[in-house]
Order: sequence, then structure tokens, then C-alpha cells
Amino acid sequence: MAENILPRLPRSIGSRRTVTIVASLYNEELVNSLIDSTNNELTRIMPNISVSVYRVPGAFEIPVCVKFLLERSKPDAVIALGVIIKGATSHADLVASSTTRSLQDLSLDYQTPLIHEVLLTENREQAQQRCQGDKNRGIEAARAAITMAELFAQLQEAYYNTTPRKPKTTNG
Repeated sequence: MAENILPRLPRSIGSRRTVTIVASLYNEELVNSLIDSTNNELTRIMPNISVSVYRVPGAFEIPVCVKFLLERSKPDAVIALGVIIKGATSHADLVASSTTRSLQDLSLDYQTPLIHEVLLTENREQAQQRCQGDKNRGIEAARAAITMAELFAQLQEAYYNTTPRKPKTTNG
């Protein structure tokens, strides 16, 4: 399994990969740091990568933008970036849960790697650690996106002429 780990040096890939980033404008300073670290890591690993960035008002709007883009384009991977900081009510939990479920459904429906880094944190300090500090989730998102894009390219090549099996239904 170690042979599937990405090398630290820039990779030379035969075909150009495309990654789409959909990022929230809410908590803009923190999300901007995530975008920068994600983009820097993507281009460090794969210098010829094509990256598009789309901004939406908040985390709740990320899935609808992702769906629009997946219906009209075919990126090799999508990265969702946002920061939700908990407050005194359950609003943050509701937004995070809904966003997570919607992103998972889109990834399965469109069979496209969708890297979820819409962070739900307890406070601003925790968010800063994950966006600007040692636990930078942007770097992790970039690595996961490239790993999944490469894996899906290999799977596509291996199973190009096969018909997908339909899941069994229990209706009946």
C-alpha cells in the first residue's frame, strides 16, 4: 500500500488534472488562508494542475454551487472549504450536518472525489490552528484531492469498458 503514497516532490503526470475549490466567504480571513494553503500545496505537488476557485456566501451554499459545477463540468476532484465556529445555539451544528450530508450525496451521485474541509470548530482559536497553524487542513485537502484524482483516473482506466452495477433495492 505504501506505493500509493504521494511523493513530496512535484509530480509529473501525463494528463493535466483539474481541481475545483468551492469556498465560503463567511469567516473570510480564515477561509482565505485555507484557499492559499490548498492552492500552494496543489501546485507544489502537481505544478501543471488547473485550479478554479468559486466563492459562496456561507457553508450552507457550498453544496448547491458544487452541484451546479458538477452538472456542467467534470473536474478530477472538488474541494469544499469553509469555517463554521460554534456559538450559543445549535445553528452551527445544523449547518455543518446539512452541508456534510449534501456533499457526501453529491460525491456519490456524481462519482467524483469531493474533499470536505468545511470545518466545524468550538472557537476561533481552534479554527486558526486548522487554517493557519500546524494542523492546516488546506494542505491535507490538497493531498487528498490529488490522491483521489489519481486513484479515480486509475480506476477509470482499469474499468473503462465495463458497465457499472446497479445497487440492489429492497423495494418489493
